Amino acid sequence: MSGKGGKGGKGGKAERVLEALVSDHGGTFAEEAGIRLRNTPQPLYRTLVMACLLSARIRGSVALATTRALYEAGLRDPRRMAGASWQERVDALGRGGYRRYDERTATQLGDGAELLLDRWGGDPRRMRKAADGDLDELRSLLREVPGLGPAGVDIFLREVQQVWPEVAPHLDEKALEGAARLGLPKKPDRLLKLAGHTEPAVLSAALVRAALDKSVVDDCLRQAREGRSKAA
Repeated sequence: MSGKGGKGGKGGKAERVLEALVSDHGGTFAEEAGIRLRNTPQPLYRTLVMACLLSARIRGSVALATTRALYEAGLRDPRRMAGASWQERVDALGRGGYRRYDERTATQLGDGAELLLDRWGGDPRRMRKAADGDLDELRSLLREVPGLGPAGVDIFLREVQQVWPEVAPHLDEKALEGAARLGLPKKPDRLLKLAGHTEPAVLSAALVRAALDKSVVDDCLRQAREGRSKAA
């Protein structure tokens, strides 16, 4: 998995750690879930669903596989999601491996789709427009979506900062936790400066992977000690 905008060549240990991290673990979660994120209703909705799935206490790989399974089942926009039966949603979740929370999540996905249709015409961009650049207001509107708590909102914002510039740079607590594990600066402005031209969404996703997976940390630190990255 490779990210965009990594820094190349030599540098201090922090630069080498970050180079290895972004090179090997910088793909966004939307990309991993098969979402080609654009500022259009369907990919934004699929990213919102992905954020709901990832925010549960379940392996990230299962949540991403389930995001793909829902798409393959045709449940790719609020109208189709709301129009599906509860059992159809349960079955699609099960095919993705999302079995522990499948019944509750099937209900939440249906209710969330209805909310988006009734209040926002099925278009998440209308929430953005209503917030009018106020990030706290946008968070509040997103929290109204069933199953999307504070962690889910952060996941969604980390991803959509690629296409909603007013959200960027968004490095939340989970990303900063990853930075701490890697021995990198824990202040967003210092991390962004260190990352150079790396897109904030790519940097954030890579740091979150370090927070979630010790092997990512070990691998990047090893590469920094050796003074190279896998991509070199």
